[in-house]
Amino acid sequence: MADTWTVAEKRRGKGARDAAAVQPAPAPAPATAPAMPLGVDGDPDGNGLLITPLAPHTPGPMDGQVIEPGRALALADFAPPSLGAGERLIRLAYRLGVPGPALTAPFRKPAKPRLLATVTNPLPGDRAAGTALRAGHFLVHGLKLAIAQVDFAGAGRLAPPVARMVHGFRWLADLEAAGHREQVSPVAERILAAWLAANGKLPSRPGKGDAWSVANTGSRLLGWLVHAPLILSGPDKALRARTLAAITDTARWLDRNIARGEDVLAQVAGWCAITAAGLLLPEGAPRRLYGEAGLIHALGELVGDDGGILSRSPLGQIEALELLVRLIACYRAARREPPAAVTAMVALLVPPLLALTHGDGTLGSWQGSWAVSAEDISGLIAATGVRTRPLRDVRQWGYQRVSAGKSLLVFDAAPPPLARHARSGCASSLAFELSHAGQRIIVNCGGAAAAGGLMPVRLEQGLRATAAHSTLVLDDANSTAVLINGGLGTGVSEVEVDRRTLDGEGGGRSAFGATRLEASHDGYAARYGLTHRRILILRDDGTELRGEDVLLPSGRKAKRGMVGFAIRFHLGAGIEIGRSDDGQGVGMALADGSYWQFRIGGGADVAEVSIEESIWGDGQGRPLPVQQLVIQGKVSRGGGNFGWLLKKMG
Repeated sequence: MADTWTVAEKRRGKGARDAAAVQPAPAPAPATAPAMPLGVDGDPDGNGLLITPLAPHTPGPMDGQVIEPGRALALADFAPPSLGAGERLIRLAYRLGVPGPALTAPFRKPAKPRLLATVTNPLPGDRAAGTALRAGHFLVHGLKLAIAQVDFAGAGRLAPPVARMVHGFRWLADLEAAGHREQVSPVAERILAAWLAANGKLPSRPGKGDAWSVANTGSRLLGWLVHAPLILSGPDKALRARTLAAITDTARWLDRNIARGEDVLAQVAGWCAITAAGLLLPEGAPRRLYGEAGLIHALGELVGDDGGILSRSPLGQIEALELLVRLIACYRAARREPPAAVTAMVALLVPPLLALTHGDGTLGSWQGSWAVSAEDISGLIAATGVRTRPLRDVRQWGYQRVSAGKSLLVFDAAPPPLARHARSGCASSLAFELSHAGQRIIVNCGGAAAAGGLMPVRLEQGLRATAAHSTLVLDDANSTAVLINGGLGTGVSEVEVDRRTLDGEGGGRSAFGATRLEASHDGYAARYGLTHRRILILRDDGTELRGEDVLLPSGRKAKRGMVGFAIRFHLGAGIEIGRSDDGQGVGMALADGSYWQFRIGGGADVAEVSIEESIWGDGQGRPLPVQQLVIQGKVSRGGGNFGWLLKKMG
């Protein structure tokens, strides 16, 4: 019983506009899976490894059972808070452009700009980045950029991560973490004054430079409101008045331009800022009602049924959680309860994010992300107040997670995101990552979204390519077209995935059970007439991963000729490697002292494993040199299969 996820299914889905209440389906009839040999019964090469070819899946009486059957989804309505007739009328009037003061106090003079409450920041920033600010530099993914050299007006385009930091005022949290308020407030006020001087006139619509994208404007306004004591407590009364006026004007600008957001996540940032302004500015009730309705609708468009956002990006998942956590802090400061849908959405977003963490708590490298530190991830999860386990049952999120002993396997078993959702979209179909006891063994390069810091911008396209992921590549071509500005084109439209448990048989080492994942994609079918199928079998004690990459002819008529292929395995940092004498194996010494071996065989018509250089984005998005193992050769258009084994020795 295989599940199939297609781009068409994503397009039809409502996402978490309907908060999915998952109910288990009736128990399925016993399904099938081959009893694959998992132990090492012989050692003809004297290297401790024996590769047995993985046979194509054939149902049989001794097969295992499906452990992730299709789920029955009971979709609950995901709607804004219920309102009385009067509040609904106020919300409608505000949406149509009637000013808030005219709705709340039509016969009174409008209140002076001020903040009604002080928000306690729930997400501490990076102390090192804050210290750099005090020394006169922005610190973005390892890159030091002098504050005095930054063009706040946006005439010179900044790299995306730098623009998000500078124009989104994300640096406020970092500065707050770098010292007492009286020590860091003058720095914040100097940067703010320079920014306001360069951006005194608001554009009529978004797109007039990085400063006035909806995403950066929403982040900036929310940062001003959450970190108000940092920018409003100085002795300069003129700057304080200008800042309050800028807060008010920016909130009005978002009211008018929120629908022009670059993507749905940008709109969520704008709606969070609008709602926070409605909570913390005088006469803000109409704006709050307007913001809550828009926010909940946007969240429904952003998030899939299982809680993963439709961009399939863990960075987007983190950003959505950060926005909601800060907004909830604004509700608490205003002594109001956030809408139930908002708190439910936070609980829905956490398990998919945890599913992409490794044993050391750091993040996997998927869809442009990098190995975000365990401290940052745990701090965010703690701020949500949600206690849960990593997501296991996946649909649109699409990442299969297997925990076996001290090993963790994450497998990309879904199509790439649709173009309208992707920011740093990657052609990563059927790639995997593997870690053992917190040590990464097989990784993806990652870090595309950090390009512009120490990660060079010129590498951004390459880091999103299929070859930058641990999977098979045909003819050096991407399984899905990688476009500029983070977009994706045609390619993988359908992925079939089957997950089963295998019971060990007999005694000795072969008695261990395992988890078997099988998935295939059609990304190369139109160009080369071949479908890529990957089978991964991870033994329950986590010491052995057996794999097979199969190329199957698609369509009724097979194409003639040969095509080049490469199966890439990017290695984690700090792994020392050495090739075996026959060139078909590689020994790997991990930093924790353990020793692993990689062998090819089982039908692979390849002479040897080659070792090439690679790159990996570390916990700060900085590039680190690593190595990769490559199985490459030529395969006929009639298809072929290539087996390999990764095993812990001793």
